[in-house]
Amino acid sequence: MMQDPFGRAVTYLRVSVTDRCDLRCQYCMAEEMTFLPKRDLLTLEEMERVCRAFVTRGVRKLRITGGEPLVRKDVMTLFRGLGRLRDGGGLDELTLTSNGTLLPRYAEELVASGVERINISLDTLDPERFRVVTRRGDFDLVMKGIAAARAAGLKVKINTVAMKGFNEDEFNRLVAWCGDRGFDLCFIETMPMGDIGHGRVDQYVPVSTVRARLGETWTLSESGHNTGGPARYVDVAETGQRIGFITPMTHNFCESCNRVRLTCTGTLYMCLGQEDAADLRTPLRAYPDDDGPLLAAIDAAIARKPKGHDFIIDRENRPAVARHMSVTGG
Repeated sequence: MMQDPFGRAVTYLRVSVTDRCDLRCQYCMAEEMTFLPKRDLLTLEEMERVCRAFVTRGVRKLRITGGEPLVRKDVMTLFRGLGRLRDGGGLDELTLTSNGTLLPRYAEELVASGVERINISLDTLDPERFRVVTRRGDFDLVMKGIAAARAAGLKVKINTVAMKGFNEDEFNRLVAWCGDRGFDLCFIETMPMGDIGHGRVDQYVPVSTVRARLGETWTLSESGHNTGGPARYVDVAETGQRIGFITPMTHNFCESCNRVRLTCTGTLYMCLGQEDAADLRTPLRAYPDDDGPLLAAIDAAIARKPKGHDFIIDRENRPAVARHMSVTGG
């Protein structure tokens, strides 16, 4: 099992299969994005090889992300390949984060590939607000995607970015809506990653404030639930579901970090909020029949995983790191 310099076991790999997305959420991307040329991306076969290498080193959970992962052409071949690792291959869980727009097409195939859980990003239940925050999204299409995921048997968790002055008045409604459908819900603080064309100061709301407000309406109690990610959960007595809180700004959760992130170009980031990275594409392609150099590069990267990030919301609206969230894969 891989351990970083601080004794933390690295058991979770997030893989961005593309930096592209069919939406342009305001906290994630600029309205006009320049995406990577397709020739710079790892092939799906190369991504599977890297994932398999990580599993041999002790990774037990793989999350496929983007951008929007389902816009990647033929991405289901990757899911099918990785799904076979769940059958005695050392992998405990294969999952993904999606905006939901393509789930009517892919939900059943995801289940057949071994995916049991999915996180779906949804920041509002108001169709007009949804169009505003995504800059182009079709709310009804996402609702159909969520329904398709549920019908296929996927366990759904809704991810909501808390934004001051935008969706604060919907937090209770989101809790009730998720409770009625048997979904867990996770509130996330906005993070200062990439130039999004406007500042984040005005949209930032601490998730601690969200929790305090919810406590005025709902009976919340600490939960021992843990998905292996950074969220801290509470149980909601009235709905029987859970609410998670991800707090990269107010509490950086780094002491228990068990994850690293692979970009679609083969760059490995050992910390979401730091720029240090490792090149895995070079050993991957230089030694197509020998995983030794690839495993050595992975080991060297884990050996310099930092203690944590230092996100702040800059009053001059400068991002803490230049790359967009879609590049790193969340």
